[in-house]
Amino acid sequence: MSGPRPGALTPAQHHGEPLAEQRRLAAGEAIVDLGDRDVLTVAGPDRLSWLDSLTSQRLTGLVPGESAETLLLDPSGRVEHALRVLDDGETTWLLLDAGVGAPLLDFLERMRFLLRVEVADRSADFATWGAIGAEVPSVAESHGIPLIWRDPWRAVVTGGHQYAAGEHPAADWDYTESLVERSRIGELDGVARAGTLALEALRIAAWRPREATELDARSIPHELDWLRSAVHLSKGCYRGQETVAKVHNLGHPPRRLVMLHLDGSESVLPAAGAIVRTGDDAQAPEAGRVTAAALHHELGPIALAVIKRSTDPGAVLLVDGPDSGRIAATQQLIVPPTAGATADVPRLPRLGSVPRG
Repeated sequence: MSGPRPGALTPAQHHGEPLAEQRRLAAGEAIVDLGDRDVLTVAGPDRLSWLDSLTSQRLTGLVPGESAETLLLDPSGRVEHALRVLDDGETTWLLLDAGVGAPLLDFLERMRFLLRVEVADRSADFATWGAIGAEVPSVAESHGIPLIWRDPWRAVVTGGHQYAAGEHPAADWDYTESLVERSRIGELDGVARAGTLALEALRIAAWRPREATELDARSIPHELDWLRSAVHLSKGCYRGQETVAKVHNLGHPPRRLVMLHLDGSESVLPAAGAIVRTGDDAQAPEAGRVTAAALHHELGPIALAVIKRSTDPGAVLLVDGPDSGRIAATQQLIVPPTAGATADVPRLPRLGSVPRG
């Protein structure tokens, strides 16, 4: 079970200069304390094949020091957890959002059966630090491998698929998460830091989904363009694979992720969960919900939202703001309404018809 975490206070949202910190973080001149996040390890010779059989990404053959991302789905294909994966040749490290460690550990313990694996919660021993194009000092090592997870989101991984069209903003998303032993955090004193607000703004601009923000009880990977980095479409069986294949090849995801460019005239941001509407009054139809919003140092106020697939891509939307106000927003397509149905299924002749020669 999870133990106490020395020094694991809620990370600072900012250190007095949110936009300046954001610029430094984007330039590779600052690091971010993510010390409330969870860390699990899986040891044993069956660890990679076991995790491969449970989750959406191909993990067998992962070489020491290589990073991956994978999803744990329920039997209906809905996303339960997102796992950031790093293997050191002896142990697989799972980097997780805050609060994920305990339920995931419980699930993995129940799925061990007679396999040669040992699962442990190391959140009390290691703190996570985020960076973009920068090195975090005093990074921990395990079996000679620096414990640095490199985000695969910047490009489509082998076996993956991207629904977003055109140039993708993640091409410059050189994001890493590094583990530092909590007993050595003092060695980072004096290193320039940015708050979590800075990282959140840059993540939104890169269209990068997270478990803590974009997931709800209905989420499937296609809605968030998560096939790009966390799903291998031709690997062996795993929970939820049938839904992944059917939606990708024959159907369409019922919802889609968009980035919203928000009207900044009122200098307010919508809260996570704010309703996105397709009309201008309180009774207007609900199109979806905001998952995260931030003030970007170049783009201004932006947000990610999950909306109905049928929502007109050209429609100007209204987002419920504070004090019953409304914030106008325009969509930037991430997952288009046409996402899915990619299989080239041949048309068969009707029974009794005669092909023309």
